[in-house]
Amino acid sequence: MRSPLYILLIPAILLAAREASRRTGARGQDRIAISQHATLDAAAARRANAPRSPVTNTRPTSLDIAVERAIESLDADELRARIRRGERGTYIGEILLARDSALTRWPERVEKPLRVWVADGSNLPDWRPEFPSRVREAFTEWSLAGIPVLFTFVVDSSDADIHVTWQDQFDQPISGKTHWSRDRRWWIVGGSIVLALHHNEREVLDGPSIRAIALHEVGHLLGLDHTADTSNIMTSRVRVRDLSDADRATIKLLYSLPPGSIR
Repeated sequence: MRSPLYILLIPAILLAAREASRRTGARGQDRIAISQHATLDAAAARRANAPRSPVTNTRPTSLDIAVERAIESLDADELRARIRRGERGTYIGEILLARDSALTRWPERVEKPLRVWVADGSNLPDWRPEFPSRVREAFTEWSLAGIPVLFTFVVDSSDADIHVTWQDQFDQPISGKTHWSRDRRWWIVGGSIVLALHHNEREVLDGPSIRAIALHEVGHLLGLDHTADTSNIMTSRVRVRDLSDADRATIKLLYSLPPGSIR
C-alpha cells in the first residue's frame, strides 16, 4: 500500500512532469555528434562461462515516467544531492569526470520504443546467421535494467532511429564503435553502432563475443561512458559477457536524472 505522503506527492509530481514535458518539446534541435569505441578481450569473454545472472524485468510504470519527467525541474544543487545519494554501487562519477560534469541520455521511449535496424553482414568472411539475434539480445538486456527506454526491431533502415552495421575489422585495436548525436540540451536524438567480425589481429569473434561487445556499445548508445572496473561491461577492454550490478545501477541512476551539466 502506498504511504499517504507518496499519494499526496503524486499531483505535484504530475504537474511538474507536464511542465517538464512542455519545456522538452520546445528544446533546440542543433545536433552534436559523439563517437565512442571499445576493445573486446575475446579470450576473457569466452572464459566467462559461469551461469548468467538472472535478469529481472523492472519495466517502469507510468508514475515512474512522470517522476522522471518531473525531475527536469531540479536545480544543480538538487541534482548533485540526488547523485550523492544514489551513486553508491555505480560508476556515475567516472562518467561525470569524462564528460566534464555533464550527462546525456535518451528521452523516455516506452510508449514509442526506439526503432533499431540490424544489417545483414552475410557478405563478410566468418559471418554467422546468429549474429543479429545476439545483437537483439544485447538491446533487450539493457531495456530490462529498469530504464524508461524500450526497443523494437525494424526491417527497413529508413524507419530506424538506430542503425547497427558490420565490417570485417577496424584498423585499430577495437571491436566496436558507437556514434550518437545529441541536441543542445544533451538529449540523445540518434545513433549507430558498427561491429567487427574480426579483431584487428584477425581473431574471429564468435556469438558470445559479439553479444558482449554489443552490450558494451549499446551502453554507450544509452549514454554511458567507460569505467575502470573490469568486472563491468562498460570497461574499455570488455572481459565479461553480461551486465553487472554496477552497470544496472549506473544506467538506472542516469535515467533518473535530467541530461545536461550538473554545475
